[in-house]
Amino acid sequence: MPQNQKPTVVITGASSGVGLQAARALAQRGWYVVMACRDMTKAENAAQSVGMSLGTYAVMHLDLASLDSVRDFVSKFRANGRSLDALVCNAAVYFPLLKEPQRSVDGYELSVATNHLGHFLLCNLMLEDMKKSSLKEPRMVILGTVTANPKELGGKIPIPAPPDLGDLSGMEAGFKEPVTMIDGKQFKSGKAYKDSKLCNVLTMLELHRRYHDSTGITFSSLYPGCVATTALFRNHFPLFRTIFPIFQKNITGGFVSEEVAGDRVADLVTEPEFSKSGAYWSWGNRQKEGRQAFEQELSDEATDVSKAKKLWDLSASLVGLA
Repeated sequence: MPQNQKPTVVITGASSGVGLQAARALAQRGWYVVMACRDMTKAENAAQSVGMSLGTYAVMHLDLASLDSVRDFVSKFRANGRSLDALVCNAAVYFPLLKEPQRSVDGYELSVATNHLGHFLLCNLMLEDMKKSSLKEPRMVILGTVTANPKELGGKIPIPAPPDLGDLSGMEAGFKEPVTMIDGKQFKSGKAYKDSKLCNVLTMLELHRRYHDSTGITFSSLYPGCVATTALFRNHFPLFRTIFPIFQKNITGGFVSEEVAGDRVADLVTEPEFSKSGAYWSWGNRQKEGRQAFEQELSDEATDVSKAKKLWDLSASLVGLA
């Protein structure tokens, strides 16, 4: 990398919440941040609102619910001629109140299409760019969630149902109408979100198994804490959005600000203590000032190697990868 060129990170969903704060933190640490977002005007205004200086970032259009948009984003990124030294898969959608599924432009259930399939394609395509990074340890980070890991306290709540990909029969059947769930069962919107985030972790671990030794890329995930104010909950009941942060601050003690969560994501991209590939990092469910990260134990399903391989092959087919 030329001395005058900053390392470059792509962050999906960087127009608000944790993604925006991670962009802010990485720009402050000397990185050039590509904010990959659906709403470019919103992203530009958000960057200015957190004090990101001109020349430290660029806003590029990416709609993860469209596989064509993912491919277009990668093509335009490459045309800019910049290196890619880190990729942060942060964006997610959550539709807890839906009774019937929404569909992506490609015909897939929207939360899995956005949270998993779009990111799966992006990771696979940008892997080729990251292989050319001159950094000693380029890093690919995928955000997890406590609700998709039954080994954590917050993941033991069976409402509406725990994550469970079953035998992936829904994906095997093509994952289009009338299929609504990865396991082929009845649609449950909250479970669809949990399943998509479980897929994120399985994807991270499979990326590690397939590519870490040959590329030197560090693949990792994290749960940065309960960011109860994030726009992820914008489709929930207004009363829930009011009460949930209060509950997390005063009852569970698990509340983490968007700023702190963004700093933690930036740590995974930059700090030496997070150089281990294949790790899932957490700060726990009871947040304390200055708390140190640790490797979180994952569920049996998340560490099922045969299921990860099957998910990989089916996902590759659904997104059109050879």
